[in-house]
Amino acid sequence: MTKLSIQFIPCLILASSAYLLGAVAHAESNVVGEEITISAEELIKPNNKDLNAIDNGPTKKVPSNNVSITPDPLHPATDEPAAIIVINSEDLWQRIKEGYAMPDSTSKLVANHEQWYSTRPDYIRRMVERSQKYLFHIVEEVGKRGMPTEIALLPMIESAYNPQAYSRSKASGIWQFIPSTGKHFGLQQNWWIDNRRNVIVATDAALTYLQKLHGMFGSWDLALAAYNAGEGTVGRAIERNRRLGLGTDYESLNLPPETRNYVPKLQAVKNIMTNPGKYGLKIQTIANTAYFTRVAAPAQIDAHLAAKLAQISDEEFLALNPSNNRPLIDNNDEKHELLLPILAAQTFRDNLANYNKPLVSWKTYLAKRGERMEKIAAKFGIQLAKLRNVNNLPSQNKIKKSSTILVPNGNSTDFSPNSVALKPVEIHDNNLSNPSAINLSDMSNTTALNLEANAAERNVAEHANDTGATKPANVTHLVKPGETLFAIARQYHVSTEEILQANALVSPDLKIGQLLAIYGTATEAGPVEKASPKTNIKAKKHKSKAKKVKKTKKKRHSSAKNK
Repeated sequence: MTKLSIQFIPCLILASSAYLLGAVAHAESNVVGEEITISAEELIKPNNKDLNAIDNGPTKKVPSNNVSITPDPLHPATDEPAAIIVINSEDLWQRIKEGYAMPDSTSKLVANHEQWYSTRPDYIRRMVERSQKYLFHIVEEVGKRGMPTEIALLPMIESAYNPQAYSRSKASGIWQFIPSTGKHFGLQQNWWIDNRRNVIVATDAALTYLQKLHGMFGSWDLALAAYNAGEGTVGRAIERNRRLGLGTDYESLNLPPETRNYVPKLQAVKNIMTNPGKYGLKIQTIANTAYFTRVAAPAQIDAHLAAKLAQISDEEFLALNPSNNRPLIDNNDEKHELLLPILAAQTFRDNLANYNKPLVSWKTYLAKRGERMEKIAAKFGIQLAKLRNVNNLPSQNKIKKSSTILVPNGNSTDFSPNSVALKPVEIHDNNLSNPSAINLSDMSNTTALNLEANAAERNVAEHANDTGATKPANVTHLVKPGETLFAIARQYHVSTEEILQANALVSPDLKIGQLLAIYGTATEAGPVEKASPKTNIKAKKHKSKAKKVKKTKKKRHSSAKNK
């Protein structure tokens, strides 16, 4: 007993630290997890006051905190077996299912949350649609650390996978870090950015924190409880039960209502995503491939312009780069990275290289205390409402204290694809016009075929130069059954290395239904293998002979005409 008590001394010490006193580590479950009204053109984070309501469907109140609800059976007893949806292993959901490692919760509260989610199919659909941008990355990171894949479902109960989610406890991002905990784990928060919303660094911080908690408490359910309520809260609850001779497992602890519902809520999501048919739901399949990649960007660039150069919508750009607080992306380093869909990465690079106009249409201005807002707006030719929105300023007539704000600098950063010699990406579906109609059961691993093709590639590495073909629009290729990376490279007169680099792939293995970006493709002329020296000699002789025949025919035709 003494040994166990000593184990939790660090918990009690940490509980007294500044960043845990009087605050929970993460948001309550009714965070802002749904769509947010935002000016797509301005690409800025909305004011917090606009983030205080969540669309949960017909019922606004989330019952997760009400532990007195009497569980009702979701479905009446029936002799018919529950519908089981079998997902092919190439689907990300199946990969997640195969990595489950947490014991199932036996709490009666699970049924409450199953019922809540199952009666809100639109909420589930929106949540899954949002998750498809980030889920593969998170599953990859969870796998690298050897953690249970249930962890990848945690943002569903934290934020409904909304990177702009903001809670009453000031938690932000898909992982819902409060400011102090975010700073403790190195998530930068300033006037320009809030990295609690940065999918890459926030995911790394969240997984590091969860691993730390698991090491402290020895089980994943207690680690999750501490992630939600703070390690001090859980540590004190354990010590309290130990003194009373009670159990110290998750189910036995006297925890806040939100935390008592936390693990059952995750279990409910796990059950639904594992077997949605049982709950009358259909879950969109997600390919087990990366959605985004990192792209180098200038030190300063308008967010709206960056989206234009990538030829994606402002909403898509904001979804992948949600940590930016301002319409101007500013970085102290010479260059920094943006996240872009894999298929838009090379488009951004090409357009940026050919773009010769200003990259920035904003500048900083030191607004003095007492300066009137309408005068500032008039001075720089911007609408007052937009000026307030860009700078996240309240509806005030005067500047309360001297501060830096963003104002227009007079430059235009307009961009049109027609202004450069590039065309939008086209989809080459190869007679498969509906990607969603792909039969997942037909998917197969093409590793062996790709390995065989690698050796043969040396003979045709430069076939594009031999054809003399021009380079038209970039295209996107939809992988069909039996296709290899080598065969696709030959079809478009590029090397396999170019395809791997353009799509941020580390392996030549392909999956049926996978989309590949092909840049600088040749014409539709078939692939031409590089000829050997002997073949070239024969070709020259044949060409010379053909010219003589043509010349002779021309003379005969001329003679006949003269006669």
